[in-house]
Amino acid sequence: MAEYFGIDLGTSNCAFAKVGEDGLPDIVPLTQVITPNGIGEKSLLPSAIYIPAEGEFPEGAPHLPWEKQAHNWFIGTFARERGALQPDRLIASAKSWLCNPHADRRSPILPWGSENVAAKWSPLEVSHQLLRHLLESVQTSAPTSSLDPAHVVITVPASFDEAARGLTLEAAKLAGLGEVTLLEEPQAAFYAWLESHGQDWRKQVSDGDLILVCDVGGGTADFSLISVTSQNGDLSLERVAVGEHLLLGGDNMDLALAHTISEKLTAAGTALDEWQFLSLIQSVRAGKESLLSNSNLLEVSLAIPSRSRKLLAGTVSATLTRAEVNEIVVDGFFPIVAQDEMPLSRRPGGLREAGLPYAADAAISKHLARFLARAQASRDLAPNGPGGILTPNAVLFNGGIFNALPLKERVLEVLSLWSGKPARELEGAQPDHAVAIGAAVYARLRRTGKGLRIKSGTARSYYIGMESSGMAVPGRRPAIKALCIAPQGMEEGTQHEITGQEFFLYTGEVSEFRFFHSDIRAGDKAGDVLPDASVLEESAKLEGAIPPPAGHSPGEEIPVRIESRVSELGNLEIYFGHPPTGERWKLEFNVRMQ
Repeated sequence: MAEYFGIDLGTSNCAFAKVGEDGLPDIVPLTQVITPNGIGEKSLLPSAIYIPAEGEFPEGAPHLPWEKQAHNWFIGTFARERGALQPDRLIASAKSWLCNPHADRRSPILPWGSENVAAKWSPLEVSHQLLRHLLESVQTSAPTSSLDPAHVVITVPASFDEAARGLTLEAAKLAGLGEVTLLEEPQAAFYAWLESHGQDWRKQVSDGDLILVCDVGGGTADFSLISVTSQNGDLSLERVAVGEHLLLGGDNMDLALAHTISEKLTAAGTALDEWQFLSLIQSVRAGKESLLSNSNLLEVSLAIPSRSRKLLAGTVSATLTRAEVNEIVVDGFFPIVAQDEMPLSRRPGGLREAGLPYAADAAISKHLARFLARAQASRDLAPNGPGGILTPNAVLFNGGIFNALPLKERVLEVLSLWSGKPARELEGAQPDHAVAIGAAVYARLRRTGKGLRIKSGTARSYYIGMESSGMAVPGRRPAIKALCIAPQGMEEGTQHEITGQEFFLYTGEVSEFRFFHSDIRAGDKAGDVLPDASVLEESAKLEGAIPPPAGHSPGEEIPVRIESRVSELGNLEIYFGHPPTGERWKLEFNVRMQ
């Protein structure tokens, strides 16, 4: 019997799920280093790599079952725990670097800012090694399992751009997974919710519902809207909006708490150095989770190590209180705001140090308001709240932070305020494992057709840049126009032929093809031309030489027709056709946001 697999390649943790053609999905235990000398299994693999100092562990990392010899780095649980004591040797949040357009994601830059690690890693290599570890662990524990690439789905944030998705696919190939399929994390969480409820999911939703999938993980916040409609008495689902990319999540909360504790210590006469502050961030994470999950707990103690050889003498003690967590995490990141209160678009400074481009405004509530306003404008969705605003009436929570009841209650409180009526939670979510489970369920659905599919298509509109045919002006390059080749929502297996227009293609020499996208121009149709591509976001650049057709010379421009198609693998394919000779040339890149 065939098995289908789902991989959650998370910012903070990874998970691996499998499901057969019948039966419920299972979370696969993942083998990893638990202690310096011990190996064990856990349901989550922390997305952490620790690079020891020379001689720190003379024999290297423990020998994992699938490795011929030990290597001098750790991955998983022990890596994260050891990294809390030696933070400048810890690689964490590599996924956030993978989608950072301002970083060279193929260069060894991690651990970022560390001066003590000589051989650094690239974000691509970190993703590769995490996926390789998952694959080897699963195949070692269940050697009879066949991981057919057609049966494997890896999740990515709904807001990942084409470059980040392409790097994820490349990492999968390097790890030995082959040509896999990518799936939006919020949709994966929803597929897991559907699977866990069987036919009973219809008891929680009804025709006309607008469901918010609120996915806040360690490093990113993702919003998606799914509408529920009735067709011939059957309910159907459609993903109608996807939010912009936000580097905002649990990591930001930990950083904010760490600053508060550091300031308290400084006021009391104990100043932390940079190394201790990094260690403090790791410590407050566990404290925050304890306080949010246990309503009877009023405070937790924190121990911050130093570089002193005398462990006890070098340890600084601090306290994190429930009041601080409520003020900073609940009220700071999820404040009660009006729906027209938008987030800051940028910080006031004109110069910023290199690093991750975190969201300028920490208020997730404001980013949610912006997402709903843009969704209403771009998709012309009917307002359902007072004053003509758009508000979801049900929420599916995903991401580890929503194991905390106070945070879920605050999101529901804000949505209820905006809509004027109570917003409800879709019950039965599994914040820690839902994404991996949903990915496995979707892998089965794609191959067997068993189950309800969320209608989606491309999350953005896509365009190809073309030079204008205006007169040459000294000192000015021709303006770049944008031709819409794939409107938002274009489904897999569909195509558009742009008729009634003629274009010219340069042949015989290397040319640059520029692609753009928009999250908010849902009204553009294939063939529409925007006079200025600068209003769009650039997606990718491809270089290639189109060979001249028979009877034509290199360097000659030839008339072509353009056709676009989204393949079953989620690739946007652009065909240039030369009618006189019948020759066709293809460009493609991955746009899957299913």
